[in-house]
Amino acid sequence: MLYYLYFLSSHWSPLNVFRYETFRAMAAALTSLAFSFALGPWTILLLTRLKLGQPLRQKSEVRELADLHSGKKGTPTMGGILILTTATISSLLWCDPATKLYWLVLGSMLYLGLIGFADDYEKVAKKKSKGIRAWQKLAAQALLAIFVFIYLSWSADYPHAYNSLYIPFLKTPVVVDMGILAVVFFALVIMGTSNAVNLTDGLDGLAIGCFICVALTYAVFCYVAGNAKLATYLFLPLVSGAGELAVFCAALVGSGLGFLWFNCHPARIFMGDTGSLALGGVLGVIAICVHQELALVIAGGVFVLEAGSVLLQVASFKLTGKRIFAMSPLHHHFELKGWEESTVTVRFWILGLVASLLALATLKLR
Repeated sequence: MLYYLYFLSSHWSPLNVFRYETFRAMAAALTSLAFSFALGPWTILLLTRLKLGQPLRQKSEVRELADLHSGKKGTPTMGGILILTTATISSLLWCDPATKLYWLVLGSMLYLGLIGFADDYEKVAKKKSKGIRAWQKLAAQALLAIFVFIYLSWSADYPHAYNSLYIPFLKTPVVVDMGILAVVFFALVIMGTSNAVNLTDGLDGLAIGCFICVALTYAVFCYVAGNAKLATYLFLPLVSGAGELAVFCAALVGSGLGFLWFNCHPARIFMGDTGSLALGGVLGVIAICVHQELALVIAGGVFVLEAGSVLLQVASFKLTGKRIFAMSPLHHHFELKGWEESTVTVRFWILGLVASLLALATLKLR
């Protein structure tokens, strides 16, 4: 809403700064960070009083991993509420509310947050590690994909352009017309990112640290896609309103950093599915909005590795009766191989940063 202060710049010229997305992005990040610091202790106290602690799996299910994580039992979960709240407040303050894509992305994040909240509540209420059924989460994510497709096809400034898949790395744009199959593709992107971040969220600070790297990367992609000169120079499709998504991504970065303050080892709070499903899914929606879905495979390389390790483990066990990893997702494999939890987390952060830099490098590999 503060964007509208720009219209008063004729009376006081310094207010002209509110028109610039770069300024508002930095302000959004700092605002959400400040709100996170202010609300974090209160959120932890509230969740603790409500006894919304993290349940752990039975030892029979995960063997020695249960011993490694036994001290985490009872740590407040559903901390994603803190991330979603601070990011929402900050983005409402600093984004242009007239931008359609902003409301689509914000609504998608909150919708997936509700799905994650239901999953977390099911776990806490029944004191079990399993929440709502997998097919229910997938169905909810598929419904979101259908809505995103309809919204972009009929409400965006470029109707039907979202049927097209843009291939990166090429100077001469290659566009694949997916037609109605775009719905299926959108579902795969949203389901994949949402559940991949969810699988990665198994160690203190791991998922949120990697998420911050990807959110920063897409802040750059969104800014470039919304700037006519840069988009033309870098051979990216120009997307009206994408610049405001850069502000939204910056708000997510600030919220992520604020949450990491409390989630770093030893964690005082976990994001739970409330955070992981929402943050992963919103990355997918943002990537769809700026036609950078394939680049997400690179930027989110850690999430891809984590989800891929689960798929490989299941496939190997069903086909051969043998396991490839000591345990999946991949971070647990290294834990069981003797790596300290903080070592796994920091090394995965490094991989996440490298993956993000590689994704940004694709802007010039054309």
